[in-house]
Amino acid sequence: MNTRFLETFVTLAQLRSFRATARALHATPAAISLRIKTLEDELQTELIDRNSKDFRLTATAEYLLGHAKAVVDATRRLQAAASKDSAVRGRLRVGVIESVVHSWLAQFMRELNGLYPEMEVDLTVDMSNVLERRLRARELDLVIQVEGVASSDIVSEALAAYPLHWIARRGLVDTRKEGLNQRLLQLPILTFGRGTAPHRMLEDIVNKMANLAMIPLEQTRITCSPSVAAIVQLVKDGYGVAAIPSLFVAGYLDSGEFTELPVQPEPPSIIVSMCFPANAGMLVHAAANTARQACANYCAQVEPRYIKQLG
Repeated sequence: MNTRFLETFVTLAQLRSFRATARALHATPAAISLRIKTLEDELQTELIDRNSKDFRLTATAEYLLGHAKAVVDATRRLQAAASKDSAVRGRLRVGVIESVVHSWLAQFMRELNGLYPEMEVDLTVDMSNVLERRLRARELDLVIQVEGVASSDIVSEALAAYPLHWIARRGLVDTRKEGLNQRLLQLPILTFGRGTAPHRMLEDIVNKMANLAMIPLEQTRITCSPSVAAIVQLVKDGYGVAAIPSLFVAGYLDSGEFTELPVQPEPPSIIVSMCFPANAGMLVHAAANTARQACANYCAQVEPRYIKQLG
């Protein structure tokens, strides 16, 4: 089987456009269509729902996509290993959000250093909107941020989900009494930086909770911080309740100093995605493969209620 056709199928499934896939793979839309048709003939199944007005994979294609990705990833790792001495060297500009710093960044950096000792890494830690802007401006080569980038020129791949929970210092909120949501809304609610996806989702939840509890919205308080360490310290000091991944405070939860409040609804999970230019070279693809593996290894070591592997 031609692995180039499998890569075409995987890229097409990600970009949802023959034209965008052609640009990403430096081919013509007709060539991309022929590759898919050849792959369909070889697999003896339809991959594209040609009866739909919008681009849509068939149910079989959705099922086969994971297998195709595994083959493509294995092929890329083989290519990276074979050309490591000649191609995987130089400066790689990586940007990550702080949530990654507090989870699998160290493992990622160690593996990069071990696999590619001639790779020089410049690391930036910032909020997702800043990282995305710098990636689009080609100031960064690879970023790991919340959510993907809506652009045909950039490949986005969801890596992991970080479930969020309501976290408070034990004893701050009495969970035995009724009206837990009302008592929660009387306290400052801590979350990530203003304008980020977690902040927007939390703001919507607080608005709905306030309406149901008939509490004036202006009486609720959301405190934003881009620093996980600052949020954790404020929770420790009893300042308020945080909507953050339990992963960041697992030690405090195990010791009993912090507790997860049974407040409904819980905020949606943070989806951490890896993004890089569609025309990226071997250096970036080698780093992307390493990031996938580092994240997968970390997820396998941690309880699923803390972090879940995607893809």
